[in-house]
Amino acid sequence: MEKGNVPEESTKNKAKRPDLKAVSKMMEENEILYPEKRIGDIPGINVGHQFYSRSEMVAVGFHSHWLNGIDFMGMSYGRVYKQYQFPLAVAIVLSGMYEDDLDNAEDVIYTGQGGHDLTGNKHQVQDQVLERGNLALKNCVDQSVPVRVIRGLKSSTSYTGKVYTYDGLYKVEQYWAEKGISGFTVFKYRLRRLEGQPILTTNQVHFAHGRVPQSMSEIRGLVCEDITGGQENFPIPATNLVDDPPIAPTGFTYCKTLQVAKNVKLPANVTGCNCKGRCENSRTCSCAKLNGSDFPYVRRDGGRLIVAKDVVFECGPNCGCGPDCINRTSQKGLMYRLEVFRTPKKGWAVRSWDFIPSGAPICEYTGVLMRTEDVDNESASDNNYIFDIDCLQTIRGLGGRERRLGDVSIPTVHNSDRPDDQSTESVPEFCIDAGSTGNIARFINHSCEPNLFVQCVLHSHQDIKLARIVLFAADNIPPLQELTYDYAYALDSVHGPDGKVKKMLCYCGAADCRSRLF
Repeated sequence: MEKGNVPEESTKNKAKRPDLKAVSKMMEENEILYPEKRIGDIPGINVGHQFYSRSEMVAVGFHSHWLNGIDFMGMSYGRVYKQYQFPLAVAIVLSGMYEDDLDNAEDVIYTGQGGHDLTGNKHQVQDQVLERGNLALKNCVDQSVPVRVIRGLKSSTSYTGKVYTYDGLYKVEQYWAEKGISGFTVFKYRLRRLEGQPILTTNQVHFAHGRVPQSMSEIRGLVCEDITGGQENFPIPATNLVDDPPIAPTGFTYCKTLQVAKNVKLPANVTGCNCKGRCENSRTCSCAKLNGSDFPYVRRDGGRLIVAKDVVFECGPNCGCGPDCINRTSQKGLMYRLEVFRTPKKGWAVRSWDFIPSGAPICEYTGVLMRTEDVDNESASDNNYIFDIDCLQTIRGLGGRERRLGDVSIPTVHNSDRPDDQSTESVPEFCIDAGSTGNIARFINHSCEPNLFVQCVLHSHQDIKLARIVLFAADNIPPLQELTYDYAYALDSVHGPDGKVKKMLCYCGAADCRSRLF
């Protein structure tokens, strides 16, 4: 979908499209439901309403043209609305067809119309001009007039190949001119979603049609070039297009490895397998036998977990194999380029610049490994970075936890002199506190429909209560989609220092959102 002259629904197909024929006839017969353009919402069209073509929007007067991305009131409306200066934008359609667009769901950087390559390769070929739709959006900034935002996403169920979702009213906060990616002047508009509206129902926003920055100079809103300080395989930039002035992530020290509290003693390293170079034979490899006499990973794409399990046993420091062994997949560090970015309601978040295949390891959750009983209740009430190591509770299905594939050897239980004491084992004995020290995992948000899952991994010892926590891709994840996992809080399970139940709203936007994080 173009904002200027090129139709996403090609003009050569116009005569063949029944919806275009129908809407043309409706316009001729003055049968458009709301023929006069309106500022704000359209009666009967609520947030989440879906259209299966641009023509359907035209038919009700929601967006008045099946080609243009910016719908605006012209000068003639000045006779009726004398308090406004025209032209004035009333609606825009987003579908990532301009190379300079940036869509962060509730915070959007929108590129004006014009100067576009008519071959459809999304590139600018000349400067844009502050007129028509561009001027109309500028006037929205000056006069605080909100615009309706519609997002178009690919859909196999739509006869046009797309579905358009109304995502609510947005305030046009700023506008400016700058040199775009192709070197030509473009007008940019920063829009922010108005408060008090229903949660976004668009399950997945496609950011800038999958185009990732090719250099630091292309990154919009860059506030830190590398939050890791060079510790990871790739630098992790942080961007902020939400705060004014923009801030960078602060208040923590980046550490890629797990730190251990002084009063926690890790078990001694276990005897490893006798394989040489790489583990190849699952019938003779002792580590494979712990995994149900098979290797948990396949070699494709650098190593992918076949299925989520109670626990995955990897090769460790006393194994005969080397670092290239497939059974060390989660120990190899970051495999994908990640970015930390600011969101309007959820704070910091994480997305990948690369396509991530299902089963691929993302990162380990690091911080300070400590006893749960040592967590300061008062300080913990404001610390949202504590991860309980509840692998044993998951294996036993305690607290409503989801059971997993259990074809593995039963690991050694820490403090095995009381293995059946349910009162002590109903609550995780250890946790990881990433409040002041941690890695990229501390920025990954919750979702009720996540694209990552949590996997317990053992490699140097076999104490399940002290397992490593690793996040894996639950599905194929396209570039620039936010990474999320389910925090799995039980409702009313979190208490403040006063003993009262704490409640936190969930803003994940999933279709089956539980409304509360805890």
